[in-house]
Amino acid sequence: MSQNTTQMPARVIAFNYVLKNDKGETLDASEANQPLPFLEGRQQIIPALERVLALLNEGDKKQVKLTAEEAYGEFRQDMIMEVPKEELAHLKINVGSQLQLELEKQMKVVTVTKMTDTMVTLDGNHPLAGVPLTFDVEVMLVRPATQDELTHGHAHGLHGHAHHH
Repeated sequence: MSQNTTQMPARVIAFNYVLKNDKGETLDASEANQPLPFLEGRQQIIPALERVLALLNEGDKKQVKLTAEEAYGEFRQDMIMEVPKEELAHLKINVGSQLQLELEKQMKVVTVTKMTDTMVTLDGNHPLAGVPLTFDVEVMLVRPATQDELTHGHAHGLHGHAHHH
């Protein structure tokens, strides 16, 4: 299969979704009448989900099942680290707090999972790491991205305007 090298202009796709885990419990959902817009190709949503959405048309509904690996990745033991409490002394943290740390030149969100008098355990896994996910999606809108959106790298709401009506 030959790769078509001419890039289609990026589109903004807005979709409603209900996200469930493998037990069928709802973890998240878009708000009623507020589909989530994203700009294609900018890694704003899970890539495996974006690949499916990119093939759909307005009005299409689909159930997308992702393995943990396709979703937020497998749970990695090496993403858990212990740091001396005094290194984080300037932060008000509790178990469950989320912190943004710069690791290997990337901003990572870590969750405090344990605290002792001297050490803090930080978990860099996404809260949904290791969880297979099911998205029930409905595509509400597909349109070409505006020049502004392409420049800024994200969708400006449903209709390409940053301001609210």
